[in-house]
Amino acid sequence: MDWGNVTAEDLIDALREVDWSSPPRPLPEFFSRFTVPRSYAKWNSRLKCNLYYYRTNYFIMIVAILGLGFLRRPVAILAAMLTALSIAFLNDSFSGTFSEKVTRTVRQFSPHLAAKMRPPLTLVIRGRPSAKRAIHICGRPRWVFVFVFSSVSFILWYVSCGLLTVLWALAIALLATILHASFRTPNLKARLNTFREEFRAVWRNYSEL
Repeated sequence: MDWGNVTAEDLIDALREVDWSSPPRPLPEFFSRFTVPRSYAKWNSRLKCNLYYYRTNYFIMIVAILGLGFLRRPVAILAAMLTALSIAFLNDSFSGTFSEKVTRTVRQFSPHLAAKMRPPLTLVIRGRPSAKRAIHICGRPRWVFVFVFSSVSFILWYVSCGLLTVLWALAIALLATILHASFRTPNLKARLNTFREEFRAVWRNYSEL
């Protein structure tokens, strides 16, 4: 896959749709080999490849750096967790898994309430959905959860007086992510993983025909 031809919008869509439940890459592999890219095209391709391949590692690293910045601010730690959760809701796989687990737990106590938490049915015409299926969490549109969690986290940031601290911590975390993705040499596993994801995408589009 030529990552140089992948736009930032395509990368964001891929990160939103891909399954994030996979465990992070091992630390020896994560910190294995670093080289300076020879050109801007090489750097651009390497950056996108590493952001996609090490996505779970980067997410954990960003959350850890934010957490270290608020060891003495419990409210800010809660705000960071809610912020991370609101961002995770933007991923289709995480939203579906979260909704399924919550609904399954509620079903043990109240089957009637669990039935109301099911996502609405999508009209199917000639074997194809009439419109792109919107993501629902516990029977509600996804944007409702993203809005609520983001609003609560913003209020907690304001109450904890840690907004400036989170900006510094977030800047450090993003800088560390960009530096690692820029100088980490893509390995054979990353390339094979890319080809596997391409095959899954092609097979998924074929199965929808």
